[in-house]
Order: sequence, then structure tokens, then C-alpha cells
Amino acid sequence: MNRLAQTALLFLLGATLLHAGTTDLYLRYVKEGLRPLVLLAGAVLIATAAATLWYDRRTPADDHHRHREPRVSWLLTLPVLALILVAPPALGSYSAAHTGTALTKPFGFPSLPAGDAPLRLAVADYAGRAIYDDGRSLRDRRLKITGFVTLDRKGTPYLVRMGLNCCAADAQPVKIALTGSIPPVLRPDTWLEITGTYTPRRMKDPVNGGPIPYLEVTTARPVPTPHDPYDETWNT
Repeated sequence: MNRLAQTALLFLLGATLLHAGTTDLYLRYVKEGLRPLVLLAGAVLIATAAATLWYDRRTPADDHHRHREPRVSWLLTLPVLALILVAPPALGSYSAAHTGTALTKPFGFPSLPAGDAPLRLAVADYAGRAIYDDGRSLRDRRLKITGFVTLDRKGTPYLVRMGLNCCAADAQPVKIALTGSIPPVLRPDTWLEITGTYTPRRMKDPVNGGPIPYLEVTTARPVPTPHDPYDETWNT
């Protein structure tokens, strides 16, 4: 791979990172808060490509070393092409079904707003309050929770959100088991907005034995996949 090809590869990778950072593509790989770093990395790579090209143009031709690089070096282009051509979907029901719940005890439970309207909660927020606060702040409240559906081997339905520490490689699920007025047909990876109420019923995750609370479902309706399918609230 000669200097010109190296420059082109750096520029292509930098432009790809800038494209990912200015669209929603980066959310398939890292959490939302890392967008500035993705954009910075893209800018640095493009600047490096420009500097390399400038240096190569200023170097006398006699100083260029002519030798044959191994053809296997062109395999370096494959990750770049994959990033451009293949945008992987967000992790979903398969990963959730084969990974134990990552619910951990939070440091505290902020007060919830009062009112008669259904209270919108994140999956991890409901699960944490239901398990580690015995649902004290959830009793006699109507709740709205959004997540995607997964089923275990016995057909038990769960509402799930995948949480990130940094990137999709470390994503882990938080699960809520569903009971009550469950739709008769549930397809894995379908996103639902569940309206329901707290129930003290619990179960153990069949994968890792972690605690999973139940939610008494009143209504369930399909919703589009959210802008950011991952949930970062459970590890902040």
C-alpha cells in the first residue's frame, strides 16, 4: 500500500466517522454522549490524511523508497467498507434472551412527580424501584414504560431495554416480566408502550438468576423504534 493509498484510506475513514457523527449512525456503536469524540476522531483522521499528502508532495522523488508491500495490507480497507456499507441494527431480543439482567441497586430514588396522569418511567427505573425499594413509590400509580419484547424458552414475555457503559460491545439488558392484559401475539423485537401498574410479584432471570420484577399490563400498543434504542439512565 503506497503513501497515496494510505492517505485515501485515512480520509475515507475520517469522512465515515464524520458522517456517522452527524447522523444517527453512531448510535449503533457508542452511546449518545460520545458523539463529540466520534466527530473529533473523524476530523483528526482527515487532518492526518491532508498532512500526509502535503508531506508526500513536498518530499523529493529520489527520497521515496520503492518496495512492494504485502497485498494482505489491503485487508485494512475491509473495516472501513463495512462501516460504510453495513449499518448493524441495535442489539435486540436475541441478545436479551441470552444475557442475564444487569439490574443493579441505585444509590437512591428521586421523588416522582405527583398527578393522576400515567407516569412515564424507564425500564431500569421501574425495575430498580420495584426490586430495591419494594415498589413504595409505584403503588397506586398508573405507569407508562417503553421497551422491546423478548421471550424466554418457556415463552415468558419481557419488556427490555439494553443499557450501555460505553459502546454496543458492552450492552446489557434490564428486563421486566409482563403479566395481565398481554397481547395474544407478541413478536420479539417489537417495541411496545405499556400502560400498567406495579405488582410485587418477582422472578429470577433464567440466565443469571438476577431479580426481575413483574408489571401488571393494562394496555399495550406498538410504537416505532426510538431515536436512541439504548438506555443510558441505568448506569449514570
